Amino acid sequence: MSILMIFKLLGSLALLMFGMKSMSDSLQKMAGPQLRHVLGAMTTNRFTGVLTGMLVTASVQSSTATTVMTVSFVNAGLLTLAQAISVIMGANIGTTLTAWIMSAGFSFDITNCVFPAFLIGIVLIYMKKYRFVGDFLFGLAFLLLGLGTLRMTGVEMNLGENQSVLNFFSSFNPDSFVTTLTFLLLGGVLTFCVQSSAAVMAITMILCSTGVLPIYQGIALVLGENIGTTITSNLAALSANAQARRAALAHLFFNVFGVVWVLIVFKPFVNFACSLVGLDPSASMQSPARLSFALAAFHTTFNVTNTMILIWFIPQIERFVCWIIKPKVEADDEEFKLRYIQGGIMRTPEIAVLQAQREIGVYGEQTQMMFDLVRNLLDETDNSKFEKDYDHIAKLEDKSDKMEMEIARYLEEVSNAHLSDDTKGKIRAMLRMISEIESVGDSCYNLARTIKHRHSSKEDFTPEQYENVRKMMELTNSALTEMNRLMDDERENLTIDRTEAIERDINALRDSLKNEAIQDVDQKKYSYRISTMYTDLICECERLADYVLNVVEARLMIPKIL
Repeated sequence: MSILMIFKLLGSLALLMFGMKSMSDSLQKMAGPQLRHVLGAMTTNRFTGVLTGMLVTASVQSSTATTVMTVSFVNAGLLTLAQAISVIMGANIGTTLTAWIMSAGFSFDITNCVFPAFLIGIVLIYMKKYRFVGDFLFGLAFLLLGLGTLRMTGVEMNLGENQSVLNFFSSFNPDSFVTTLTFLLLGGVLTFCVQSSAAVMAITMILCSTGVLPIYQGIALVLGENIGTTITSNLAALSANAQARRAALAHLFFNVFGVVWVLIVFKPFVNFACSLVGLDPSASMQSPARLSFALAAFHTTFNVTNTMILIWFIPQIERFVCWIIKPKVEADDEEFKLRYIQGGIMRTPEIAVLQAQREIGVYGEQTQMMFDLVRNLLDETDNSKFEKDYDHIAKLEDKSDKMEMEIARYLEEVSNAHLSDDTKGKIRAMLRMISEIESVGDSCYNLARTIKHRHSSKEDFTPEQYENVRKMMELTNSALTEMNRLMDDERENLTIDRTEAIERDINALRDSLKNEAIQDVDQKKYSYRISTMYTDLICECERLADYVLNVVEARLMIPKIL
């Protein structure tokens, strides 16, 4: 085999993989904002979940993309584990469409369709409104060009008459179970190395269609591909939360279970799958096109049958993976770590934006928890408990600063990708949100410091002052509650009306209390020093509410994100 032939083989595989990636990425960019709604609406039960996974994977031409997306949604709390398992089952069926497309490419010269796709694609790319459709067509054209080149390279290599290649494969006993396991392992390792089951499937079709590799060993390679393709999602989930790791493990379990039962009934099942396309596996002379179709038929039959068996046991699979992967017990003083944003999980910018939005929701909840500690601090009389709570607030303020920086850094990385104008607007709004939430955290710490000054002072607030501060804090807490309610990713009708009403009440109360404080100092009801700390608390609460209003305004700029 010449060096040029090797480069043609590897180059055509590269074209195939690049085309599939381009198709997948462009479709996800087009559908990204709606993916959460589609998956949520269509996964109401196990059967619709399987159908959803099948349709999404058939569209994006990548079970890995669908699985990693699903794991990302589980990581962000947007899908339950049971929903994810059903989607992953469907993804395994949907990915079999790729094998049928390849079979078609091996049966006739599919490159005739390439050049019209390139032409139409470049026109649409320059029409900015349809550039993602153009990207998809370019990806499809590269996919077809890769398939066509693979087919021609396979013919030129003439492997069926290469004695060294024939001797190598004939050294394996076709009737040995060890041979089947060897090729199964080889398929898994190759798929893991190239990170593409489609590329390994293409190689398998070349070897089988040229008569070098018997159909039984080719199908063993296909079984190995089914296990190798699960490695990607498991690697992506390593840094994710427990639920995401469980979803990835469920994917591995699904495919391993299928491989185990197929090995038990290997030859009868292979014979049945081949008979669906009129192929006799024991015949010596076979049509190359029919051999490739037999591989596709087995791939589909295997995944459909495996799904039909396991779809009834989704609750049991869920309990099994939950038993294997236990959630980590996190202490309050644990080292800072984001909950939903994980660099390894990010697949496309649109999905990354979903995860960032979920993390911002956690950020908002933590600032309200910080404010609750401030409210408790106001009435705390035990010195040791007071110091402990104050230190906790200081730690949360430091964590708030780190969360802002980490989320901002993540969004900046996402913004470096090729984004739609809609997604760019969402990222700008999110950056504003985290900046304002960080200001809320600063206000909470300022309130705590003022309360500490009052606590260490020999003077104290009057009962009326305490009551007024509590009233102001109650209104401020209502604003924070409304802010976090609007962060809810499943809320369809977002409105700023209630937040603005609370803000008006807070402004009116601040003005009233400041005027009363001036009069009280004039009447010597309390000292100027106490009056200063008292008005500082009142005004800081009002500033905090202003930041909350800014967060809500930014949130309303991205109502279509989830």
